[in-house]
Amino acid sequence: MANKLQGISVSLPLTVDKTDGPYRLNKTVGDVIRQNFKNLILTSPGERIMVPDFGAGLKRILFEGLGERTNERLVTAIQEQVLEFMPFINLEKVLIRTHDTEASLALNEVRIRIEYNVGSLNINDTLEFTEEITT
Repeated sequence: MANKLQGISVSLPLTVDKTDGPYRLNKTVGDVIRQNFKNLILTSPGERIMVPDFGAGLKRILFEGLGERTNERLVTAIQEQVLEFMPFINLEKVLIRTHDTEASLALNEVRIRIEYNVGSLNINDTLEFTEEITT
C-alpha cells in the first residue's frame, strides 16, 4: 500500500483531508512560501516563542487607525520582516486600500495586496488581506 503522505508541510489552518491523510498538505514549494509569508505578515512581534522580533504585526499596526502614516509603517514593517526572515522574496508592490480609495470597502475596512516573486524558483504570487478595524 502506497503512503498517502506526499506533501512538503501541513497546510494551515489545519483541515481534515481524507486524500492527503489526516490533514491537508502543501504540495509545492510555492504553497509553503505563501503560507510562511502569510504567517510572517499576520504574526505580531513577541507572539512567536523564542523569536521575539518575528512578525510584521499587521493587526497591531492597523489598530492605530487608518491613514498615510499607518500605511507607511505597515509597508516598512513588511519590508523589514521580509529582509530579516524571508530574504529570498522580492517585494514588487504593497498596495493599501481603504474606503477612500475603494468604495466597495466599509469605512472600517482595509485591503492589503502584496505582490511578490521568488526569482530563483520562478514563482510570482499575490497575498491579499481584507481586515476590519474595530475599536
